[in-house]
Amino acid sequence: MAIYAVGDIQGCYEALAQLIEKLRFDPSRDHLWFCGDLVNRGGQSLEVLRLVKSIEPQAVVVLGNHDLSLLAVSVRREDEQNKANPDLRRVLFAADRDDLLDWLRQRPLFHLDREAGFAMVHAGISPRWTLNLAATRAAEVERRLRSEDYRRLLKSMFGDRPNTWSKKLNGEDRSRAIINVLTRMRFCDVRGRIDFDSKGAPGTQKPGFYPWFEVPGHSPREFPVVCGHWSTLGLFQGLGIYSIDTGAVWGGKLTALQIGPEPRIIQVDCEARAQILRKGAD
Repeated sequence: MAIYAVGDIQGCYEALAQLIEKLRFDPSRDHLWFCGDLVNRGGQSLEVLRLVKSIEPQAVVVLGNHDLSLLAVSVRREDEQNKANPDLRRVLFAADRDDLLDWLRQRPLFHLDREAGFAMVHAGISPRWTLNLAATRAAEVERRLRSEDYRRLLKSMFGDRPNTWSKKLNGEDRSRAIINVLTRMRFCDVRGRIDFDSKGAPGTQKPGFYPWFEVPGHSPREFPVVCGHWSTLGLFQGLGIYSIDTGAVWGGKLTALQIGPEPRIIQVDCEARAQILRKGAD
């Protein structure tokens, strides 16, 4: 049995199909983990959702910020859904949209596999959280997403405040803070305050902020963590972190990490996507 974690796909179905073929994925024995952001920008988000859903339960997906954005748009009025980009509209107005969106809404925000000895999150983990705490915080939001109250959460989850996690937070602020940590964080300070403005590579952030995994004095992480979200960071392996968003949708590569004692990187090029972007800019 092999486990492969796949970085941000963002609607790049052809690259995903090529990567799965390159992995020689066998659903009778192998598993695929997805670091979130299955959708948006790549033009084939509908096909990506259908493919990943079709291989469940061999697929584990954690939600990314673009996945949550799609869910949030889906509970708005139809005229507002029509304002989404063409890629997301193909999902929103597909015949099987309800099945796909209900399935997506049931996905977790954090995955901890003690047997495999790895954790997975889309963006990051608060420096004050252990992996067990991250799983507990994520479960709070997951319960709301899976409840009849999910529409209220989806309508209120966007915003940069609060920008620091605190166990004293309540209600919508508490849920929003958890979502911001797990799906949007790149840089934070020693208190866990998130810098939402800095999206470049390490070294471009404001003074006093660190890549979330390098914050001095962070809580110990029992297992390595695989994540995505940060295309300007690119492929990063160190400090118990495997960051595998390598900019597929921007013409980079789609990356898979074989989970195990000796993790291995497998990639496919996405130059075709780069050509589409360049053509659109002409």
